[in-house]
Amino acid sequence: MAALSKSTRRRSASDPAAAPAVAHVATELGQRQTPTPGATGRASSRTDWVSGFCPATLVLSLALSACTTVQTTQPGAVGVQRKQTMVVSEASVEQGAQQAYIGELHKAEAGGKLNTDAALTARIRRITDRLIPVTGAFRPDAPDWKWEVNTLTTPEMNAYAMPGGKIMVYSGLVEKLQLSDGEIAAVLGHEISHALREHTRERVSRVYEEQVALAGLAVLTGAGAGTMDLAGQVASATFELPHDRQQEAEADVMGLELMARAGYDPHEAITLWKKMMAAEKSEPPQFLSTHPASMNRIAELERHMPQVVPLYLTAMQQK
Repeated sequence: MAALSKSTRRRSASDPAAAPAVAHVATELGQRQTPTPGATGRASSRTDWVSGFCPATLVLSLALSACTTVQTTQPGAVGVQRKQTMVVSEASVEQGAQQAYIGELHKAEAGGKLNTDAALTARIRRITDRLIPVTGAFRPDAPDWKWEVNTLTTPEMNAYAMPGGKIMVYSGLVEKLQLSDGEIAAVLGHEISHALREHTRERVSRVYEEQVALAGLAVLTGAGAGTMDLAGQVASATFELPHDRQQEAEADVMGLELMARAGYDPHEAITLWKKMMAAEKSEPPQFLSTHPASMNRIAELERHMPQVVPLYLTAMQQK
């Protein structure tokens, strides 16, 4: 498929023996599985027979034993250090993201909208080629991800980066807001930061925890336990559900650092959000449905300028 052009960068599997996204629930009364995490984080199972063991307790036990609290990135100059609770594996979420992304590419190609603007596609890839190498400031493995960068010809104003570096930029966002390269770098840096920080994995983990609770009720009522459609959950997290404020704040400051390290003036992140706020009054970008604009985020970006401007100046000196 010629239209599905990909970056030459390749990602090593970071979790080749990752645990399945959804644990199987033992439905027989009295059968207990006790996951024991190994060195890779994969849960191995031991089956014991315990007289009178409650299935609802089993489900809760599985959920608690599957949770891991992790630091998904290095703090960088901006100091992002929050730990996150993850239930699903990184590899599982990336597989779901790959399936969802391929689905979006196929739809775009079938509609004659995939990479039809050659100049825009080349421009976006040129900017990402500067951003990708500096992702190592937050994650040493990220520059070697299997990055894919494509554009969609549509009047809608949107852009996203799925887990593992699957990027799409909508032409309407660039054209209607008349974005400069630096402002595009601000958008991409923000979206890439969501992927670096594994915010989708974190959000899908919350959904999984809810499903585990529902599975407990299902077992008690004899309805059985279902499994989670990871591709669907990743797509929902990407296109429908807004990030929470904490995730947005992290992506803002990390994206600011990424663009500065790549040699883009971080002050253009502020002009970007001012354009977003102006557009919100007339023709709200789809981007804002999951990334609400506000003066508070602009103030937060300004607060971090003393940390990132020196990185920008250093990058410019090295050109």
